[in-house]
Amino acid sequence: MTVRAMAAEINEGSVPAYYREVYDAICCRTSGRVQVEVFQKLLHRTNLPKEALNQIAEHVESTHGFLSKLSFYKALALIALAQQGKQPRPKLLENCIQELPKPQLGDPKDLSALRMQPAQEDVLTISQTLDKLLERDKVQVELIPEKKGLFLKHVEYQVTSQRFKISVYRRYSDFDVFHEVLLQRFAYRVVPALPPKRMLKGVLTSVSEREFIEGRRRALGRFINLVACHPFFSVDELVKTFLTFSGSDVQTRLRDTYKKMGDEFMTNRIATLAKEYLPADIQAQFSTSRELIRNIHNSFQRLRDRAEKMAERSQENATDLLLFGQELSTLGSETSPLPPLAPTQSTWGALCESFKSLSVEFVVLSDKATQQGRREEDDVVEKLNFFLDLLQSYRDLCERHEKGVLHEHQRALQKYGVMKRQMMSATVQSKEHATVEQLESRIVQQESAIQTMELRNYFSLFCLHQETQLIFTCLPITSHILGAFVSSQVQGHKEMGEVWNELQPKLGSLFASKNGLKSSI
Repeated sequence: MTVRAMAAEINEGSVPAYYREVYDAICCRTSGRVQVEVFQKLLHRTNLPKEALNQIAEHVESTHGFLSKLSFYKALALIALAQQGKQPRPKLLENCIQELPKPQLGDPKDLSALRMQPAQEDVLTISQTLDKLLERDKVQVELIPEKKGLFLKHVEYQVTSQRFKISVYRRYSDFDVFHEVLLQRFAYRVVPALPPKRMLKGVLTSVSEREFIEGRRRALGRFINLVACHPFFSVDELVKTFLTFSGSDVQTRLRDTYKKMGDEFMTNRIATLAKEYLPADIQAQFSTSRELIRNIHNSFQRLRDRAEKMAERSQENATDLLLFGQELSTLGSETSPLPPLAPTQSTWGALCESFKSLSVEFVVLSDKATQQGRREEDDVVEKLNFFLDLLQSYRDLCERHEKGVLHEHQRALQKYGVMKRQMMSATVQSKEHATVEQLESRIVQQESAIQTMELRNYFSLFCLHQETQLIFTCLPITSHILGAFVSSQVQGHKEMGEVWNELQPKLGSLFASKNGLKSSI
């Protein structure tokens, strides 16, 4: 008899309670199955002849080193037959399928010592380096020409994944739906926020609107890159769908994908066992880490604000240098002759030519200052914003944990207490039997809900512990940021210095030789 055939015949009543007790005693807690090595220890414990042991092992099916519950029940029945002096053959079980024979293995509690947990991976620890995380994918988000509707212009983005080697086209609303389902699926993880949604007012060609669209493009790029390098998001079907699906309705596909999978608690293999992996002082660790990360976040916000000011000053410096050069050009274009009484009348024309020639150098200086501002914006401010988005998503997660599952658990316990008091009151007052039964049913349902919430609460803490590690894993990005800051300043000062150094001898040439002056520059 195969396990499948046996499963078709067995009903819950045909399995002796002893079978279930033995199974519970030796099954692996993390997988819910019995390891082959453990089963072999159980066989040897029976002291059956070697030939019988080999026959039992031959008729028991295993997959990847484990016996399923039905395979194990079949093995127990075969052991019982062998202990009765019968041949341990599945065919004989057909005659006793309604009442499986009971093997003699002793007290099930004594069998728990046979259980052997598999070589455990440290599921609580994220063993990733920052470089490995960043290497998972790099996604470019670029603006594409606007598509005009009857009343509004729609901004569209070309999203290109280095990992999947494909480009897809997305609107802000697609990002919005993706963020929504990602948050539903990974409610206990650091899901970055989206940039704010704003109705387009005026025309897209206005300066303010262009700045808004560019700022949103940068923020969407940070969002999708944080998602793409997350150790759990990056391998999820939702992310693959968003980055690769090129059909006409990505929003429907995203929602359908989520419906098929459900939230992480329903699909994570250790979700219901999270409590076993958590350290005893998890709450103290969480409190300490949260405070530290809050302080880091506040400090880096101030650093980002300073970096933005420096980038703005570089752009302002570029504008001032350009205007300075324009004024020299205007001065050099002056054609009105000096009055006869002016002692420099003979050299004024040459001076004007020098001003005009010199104005070109200030255009070069302005370009260099503009490039410096862009470097500071792209290499420093943008990296700071990337890190800040990650830190902010962690703070959001902490709030979700406290206001979400933890709060719901407390409310469920309060509701349960009210029900219990109502039940006691109904019993004391001898109310109708139907009323008491309804209260009992509601209490049972509430107990089940509380148990689920407790499991979710522990899983939320488990995920929070992992996400805290993720934040600490990403802390070395601060050295990348400081390195980019120093490099941008070195390069900017070097380029500007080269132009100023070249300008110095030109000044001597223009204002001395052409104007009959001795060079003192």
